Amino acid sequence: TKLDVLNKELSLRNNRNPVEAIKMRIKTPLSIYKKLNGKGVDFSIENIDKYISDVAGIRVVCSFVDDIYMLADCLANQDDIRVLQRKDYIDKPKKSGYRSLHLIIEVPIFLVQEKEYMKVEVQFRTIAMDFWASLEHKMKYKKDNINQEVISDDLKFSADLINQLDLRMQQIRRKIDGEEE
Repeated sequence: TKLDVLNKELSLRNNRNPVEAIKMRIKTPLSIYKKLNGKGVDFSIENIDKYISDVAGIRVVCSFVDDIYMLADCLANQDDIRVLQRKDYIDKPKKSGYRSLHLIIEVPIFLVQEKEYMKVEVQFRTIAMDFWASLEHKMKYKKDNINQEVISDDLKFSADLINQLDLRMQQIRRKIDGEEE
């Protein structure tokens, strides 16, 4: 809801929508169990709260890289949001080429007699980053491939090309907006 409101306000202010899509998911109990088991801890409410920061996840797909940072800052500056962690894989991509901005935040959940904060992982990506990550995720799990190193190199190369494309599209938009010559 907060991101929808920000998108609407910013689209009125800037005459364009910074958000292309918002996807949400809640981890299944089995997925939570497997993640805790992988960390070597028991399945309990306390351990879920202590060890898992992405039970709830939101992916925000933006048009441009600068929209990512602007939206993340707008969200982080809201007085009822607590930012616990920020991982900038756009500025410092993962070895695989993966790019995204991740925020672990706490948002208030209003219950009948109290307010509790819930951790949520928010991933901000451009359309191109989301395209790459979705396909890389599908292809990465084909375990029986003997050319893994070559494929990893090809995926990294493709991620770098997509980054160049993102930056070029942003330059074009800035020219259209009169921000660059």
